[in-house]
Amino acid sequence: MKSLFKLFLLFVIIVSTLCTGLFLSLGFMVSTHASRPHKSDVIVVLGGDEGLRVTKGAELYKAGYAGNIILTGIDSKYYRPNHPNWRERKLMALGVPRSAISVDTWSESSWEEAENAAETMDKNGWKSAIIVSDPPHLLRLHKSWSRAFEGSPKSFVLVPTSPEWWNPLLWWKNRTSFQFVISEMKKNLFYTVMYL
Repeated sequence: MKSLFKLFLLFVIIVSTLCTGLFLSLGFMVSTHASRPHKSDVIVVLGGDEGLRVTKGAELYKAGYAGNIILTGIDSKYYRPNHPNWRERKLMALGVPRSAISVDTWSESSWEEAENAAETMDKNGWKSAIIVSDPPHLLRLHKSWSRAFEGSPKSFVLVPTSPEWWNPLLWWKNRTSFQFVISEMKKNLFYTVMYL
């Protein structure tokens, strides 16, 4: 009986250790596809933030990584081409000319952002893209963009922002990063079932 209890206790310890290790590694898992930027045709600044992605996109543009920017995540119901929204205005205030900015008003998900950007790239003859988003978004983006570019000569790199709230090891200690990582894990499972 004692040996059976010891085996059970060992099993519980091993499972607990594995589960703890998996939980702690989620921050690295969701941000694993981060890359350095390289010269590309277009910078795609994804929607859903409060300006950090826009700032990063402008930095990359001004550093000469690409001569074009696509802004996604702008609702078509409220967009007026002759009245730039706050994200366009911020880009222009940071030194990006309006002529370099395209706006995607139709995408409602990361999957649609990838597909619609791929179409825009085809129309413009662009072959390479820098995708800008927050670190915990990158695993799902890698899956989406890989699928959208599958079978084509187009390529992309994922360049993360540097939010103060992000730490891939201690992600669970910050409320914002905790919510982001848990949400991304759920969305990754959904995307795997629905799209991949």
